[in-house]
Amino acid sequence: MNILIACDKFKGSLSALDAGKAIKQGVLQVAPDAHVTILPMADGGEGSLEAIENKLSFERINCTTNDPLFRPIESWYGLQGKTAYIEMSLTSGLMLLQKNEQSAALTSSIGTGELIADALEKGAKEIFLFVGGSATNDAGIGMAHALGYRFLNKKNETLLPIGKALKEITDIKGDPHPLIDKTRFILVTDVNNPLFGYQGAAQVFARQKGATKKEIELLEQGLVNFNKMVKLKFGKNVGAIEGAGAAGGLGAGAMVFLNAIKKNGTESIMEMLGFDDYLKRADFVISGEGKFDLQTLEGKVIKGVADKCSSTNTPLGIACGVSDLSDEELKLLPAVLAVEPIVNKEVTMDDALQNAYQLLVNRGETLMKKLLR
Repeated sequence: MNILIACDKFKGSLSALDAGKAIKQGVLQVAPDAHVTILPMADGGEGSLEAIENKLSFERINCTTNDPLFRPIESWYGLQGKTAYIEMSLTSGLMLLQKNEQSAALTSSIGTGELIADALEKGAKEIFLFVGGSATNDAGIGMAHALGYRFLNKKNETLLPIGKALKEITDIKGDPHPLIDKTRFILVTDVNNPLFGYQGAAQVFARQKGATKKEIELLEQGLVNFNKMVKLKFGKNVGAIEGAGAAGGLGAGAMVFLNAIKKNGTESIMEMLGFDDYLKRADFVISGEGKFDLQTLEGKVIKGVADKCSSTNTPLGIACGVSDLSDEELKLLPAVLAVEPIVNKEVTMDDALQNAYQLLVNRGETLMKKLLR
């Protein structure tokens, strides 16, 4: 019997690999002779490079960059031949800041641009840019600043490339890196939100990055102004494009300054990992993530796995931290035979975070029993 475990991270407690190991331990308690394969997954955000590193065997390139608050930080990206793999969260991510440091108005994506510049200098001709888990809402002007662009106010002064500066931009100048036009950029994200509006970067995501209600309004105005300025300067209207609102609007910045093409995060990583080949050999699949909710259905890892399992009629079990989907909503994932959340009537959220590994072992055991019925 072949079991495929394809989990995303359990944010705040377990990496995708550790989650897979815990579930495998539980599965083997029920089916000790099973052949279990762990395939760590990601959706284009945090943990994406770790998920694909073993499969692609790229070289880790270490770099000193600026973190979201312009402090030096050691970061890295993957390089395989002339293809680079850059994860925004490793240099511009919310996970790099303490709670009291988080501020969508004051943070910058400059470190992401510095990683891109380094990859260009090392000969990359194709760059996969994994965005998600960002600390920023700067529409990618920090990234663009690191690549030679300058954003000016009405006094012709160069603005610090942070979220609150977006509203002040009256001109865009500079000398962009000459290798940008000779490089193919792929924006990898599970986010389809537009740049601004009620589903845009500021109104949906800025609060979780430390923005107050007033700051969200200012950031919204800034994103509108940014779109106006790039339309005037470059003839590009990116405001309503799907994914423009990804990573605090870095999606839009990548489309404008890098001519990036958007690809779905989960689908891209599945392709890189050769997921279909693993699925062909699987009798059962177990997937999982921290929160199993309506956002899952919009393109998260479990949705991608469930769609693949439906196409091959492979039974699927779900282990998760919390399950917020109703029975009716679960019907949208017909491959799912069983769901085992860690948090239940006996287990609180605090317990789940503190004892995630052992509790996930238990859920893996229960899932396996249900799948074998």
